[in-house]
Amino acid sequence: MKRKIIYSVSMLIIVYLLLLIPFEKNESPKVAANKQFVWNRDSLWLSLESFYVNAKKKDCAQLNNEIKKSFLYLNAVLDSIERVSLMATDSKFLRIENGIFYTAALVGACQEHLSDFINLFSRIRNAVKEQSIKWNLNDIATRQTIYKLIYGGRAAVEELLLQADKNKILSLIIGKEEISSTPTTVINGLVIHSGDILVSRGGAPTSALIARGNDYPGNFSHVALVYVDEKTGKTYIIESHIEKGVAIASIDDYLKDKKLRIMVLRLRADNSKMLQDKMLTHKAAKFAFERVSAQHIAYDFEMNFDDSTKLFCSEVASSAYKKFGINLWMGLSTISSKGIAKWLAGFGVKNFVTQEPSDLEYDPQLTVVAEWRDPNTLFKDHIDNAIIEALLEQAEAGKELSYDWYLLPIVRTVKLYSTILNLFDKVGPVPEGMSPESALRHKKLVAMHEEIKNEVEIKIKRFIEQMNYNPPYWKLVSFVRETIKEKKIF
Repeated sequence: MKRKIIYSVSMLIIVYLLLLIPFEKNESPKVAANKQFVWNRDSLWLSLESFYVNAKKKDCAQLNNEIKKSFLYLNAVLDSIERVSLMATDSKFLRIENGIFYTAALVGACQEHLSDFINLFSRIRNAVKEQSIKWNLNDIATRQTIYKLIYGGRAAVEELLLQADKNKILSLIIGKEEISSTPTTVINGLVIHSGDILVSRGGAPTSALIARGNDYPGNFSHVALVYVDEKTGKTYIIESHIEKGVAIASIDDYLKDKKLRIMVLRLRADNSKMLQDKMLTHKAAKFAFERVSAQHIAYDFEMNFDDSTKLFCSEVASSAYKKFGINLWMGLSTISSKGIAKWLAGFGVKNFVTQEPSDLEYDPQLTVVAEWRDPNTLFKDHIDNAIIEALLEQAEAGKELSYDWYLLPIVRTVKLYSTILNLFDKVGPVPEGMSPESALRHKKLVAMHEEIKNEVEIKIKRFIEQMNYNPPYWKLVSFVRETIKEKKIF
């Protein structure tokens, strides 16, 4: 009996040791040839914050004249932009960029102009997207102009929303109406058309990693396609999940899955393909629906948009539209930082020229119809972004995203169990296509994120008590950097 126990224990130890053997190849990922965008305007952010603090000491009556002058100036520049075709490097775009941040600081101190500012940003975005139809969106100078104006303008709007009275903020902000002849549904009071694209942000740390882990950090991490059955009127949301691959959800199920924000995009009615077939977007959505209904499609961790046998979330939309001659993502997403690419490779990513959710907003073929933002979840979005951004600075500095190696045998066993469940079309603890090492890295990232977040929230509370306003995004990033040092995260 004693020998059997010793033998059994010995065999378990041998199996455990064998399962500790690493299978991953420690190769440097082949990154994109581009360069990561850097604002490099810290002095501007600090001066704007000081300007905002000083403006807050005045009442609206004292600021109104200056605010009106600023709006008149920006609208005049926009008038001149909308009249002619311009190069992306035209100085008028730099004037808009500087003017919108300055105006935001003024409006932050006088909230009655918030709606006007949101409308101004919408006009700027529409003007830039209209101009960019003729631009090469993969040119670096062009890409930077679009990013600074659209992402920068979005950032300015959101800073104002976070400083405003939450009871006065409308969660639904209407963009630009785009005519469509396809079947419709209603989501949270907004008319949505079959073929519309929903771009959203999840609440997990990995969602923030997807949004921020590229050359042009953004605010979105997920893409889904809307299909409305023309006979029954029933609505389906087609999306790809890390946990279970491509799936079809109801509107209620889609909304129940934690979303920090949702943006609605629609193909322009004047697109040459749409002029030939007004039902094209509906046909693309129907194609995706029928394909997913007929077969299981696994999640594409490699983020390879050229291979549609597996699909990551962006591919759900792009592969369906491609079937009908529309190539989405006129400006492809790039990841050129070796450190960031190495972290992403640790989750299975192999393609660093790809289709990131945030970058779809900049595609001039698509109109931003509307966006839902909630003030509470919006601030959580900013905190998550700041944490991931500071962690990715560590990645760029060469810090590894390690994992608890001693748990590898256990997770490999769980992975085997998950694989068996997948054979019966069930979802296991470790997602299909995800390696045990990746699962452990995910666990580590979540733990780091939670530890940092707890400390940062204390700093945020202290800041609000002292300053009587929410810390701006750049301040959140500095809080995270401090916390990483204090807690010796790396």
